[in-house]
Amino acid sequence: MIRYDLICDKGHEFDGWFSDSDAFETQAKRGFVECTTCGSNKVEKQLMAPRLAAKSNRKSGTQPMVSTAASDPRMQQMMQMVREIRRHVQENAENVGDRFAEEARKIHYGESEERGIYGNASHDEAKALIEEGIDVHPLPRLPEERN
Repeated sequence: MIRYDLICDKGHEFDGWFSDSDAFETQAKRGFVECTTCGSNKVEKQLMAPRLAAKSNRKSGTQPMVSTAASDPRMQQMMQMVREIRRHVQENAENVGDRFAEEARKIHYGESEERGIYGNASHDEAKALIEEGIDVHPLPRLPEERN
């Protein structure tokens, strides 16, 4: 996971977690990255100081850099919101697993009952659904799911 400091075109600052460096670019181009304050999807990365690993030959008296993301109240609040979104989806929608793209199409074209679903889709499947005009959104992963 990688965390970026983000800013929207209205000047609102917030953070975002992404699976890797390409994930931000892909999601931003598709309009999936939105400002947490105003909902704008015109979002850019801000300049950030790099986190460097501690070296065994560092000068005495210096301390290794430590990420404060876990103790940042804004990050904790955002992660709690993501957990609540996921919980709500899991409690109110049907998990169709790897059949997500197929089932989303059936619902969209009236071949299956209209209902909330969630599941797994490849990048190409999700792109094809969006190109067909089928409204889909990625469900954010939580850091603990990567352990």
